[in-house]
Amino acid sequence: MDKIRRSVLGKLALAPVLLGAHTLTAGSRKEATAQTRLQYSVNAYSFNSQLRSGEMSFFDMMEFAADIGLDAVDLTGYYFSSYPEIPPDSELFGLKRKALELGLNISWTGVRNDFVNPDANSRKADRDTIRKWLAVSSGLGASIMRVFTGRHAYDGFTKDEVKEWLVDEYKACAGYGEETGVLVALQNHHEFLFHSDEIIDILKRVDSEWFGLILDIGSLHHGDTYREIEKLAPYADYWFIKEYVYPGGKRTPVDMKRIATILKNQDYRGYISFESLSDGDPRQIVSSMFNSFTAEY
Repeated sequence: MDKIRRSVLGKLALAPVLLGAHTLTAGSRKEATAQTRLQYSVNAYSFNSQLRSGEMSFFDMMEFAADIGLDAVDLTGYYFSSYPEIPPDSELFGLKRKALELGLNISWTGVRNDFVNPDANSRKADRDTIRKWLAVSSGLGASIMRVFTGRHAYDGFTKDEVKEWLVDEYKACAGYGEETGVLVALQNHHEFLFHSDEIIDILKRVDSEWFGLILDIGSLHHGDTYREIEKLAPYADYWFIKEYVYPGGKRTPVDMKRIATILKNQDYRGYISFESLSDGDPRQIVSSMFNSFTAEY
């Protein structure tokens, strides 16, 4: 399911432009395809402080992305002033027009949710929010929307019982994704599912082509981080690359060469989004991560 679906989506999304193709040799066409099979984005959370304070807008973020040569931006839902209510169409259309002017895609959106909460009414409220924002995602032209597990205390219930809630909620959300044409994807976020095997188990139990995985390399804090990433790689529909990973829970600068090798071995074709969580100028940090990765890939 996972590799076949991702391969088909990747080929559709990243099909090479054929203008002037008659001037290319077979070898150069192959080289051009290889060079363009990954697309690069930046996640809005990198600019969390700036977006919340008003120092920066989504338009500013888009201009930054275009200036350093990225292909797309991730517009997280809760940086819209109306959140959790949906923004007016005029705001969405303004963002789409800006992206067009800059030659960018809006590849991704995301919302907050807590499906670990024992309160079924609260879970339903979050599910309703996801449904509304999938429509926003579709309106923006985003192909994928992030959801979480949540981190609520679930005293009186076993972890297996909570996993049943997750599977049911994700199946419902996958149905909403199919209605809107937007893939719903779980971001492994070191909240409830901590190991690659249990993340894969949830993906298989949901078993929908409209439910996938955003592989967050900075949220695997147990055991051999790179081995955990390798196990999740075949299921990834989108990647988050951060400046640090946490092997055995210890913060360690990411080895971009190892990440690039995993992606090459997987023959991944799709979006990679850079997200900075560090103190300092996020523009410089994101630019450095982008340059470091592309130098290795």
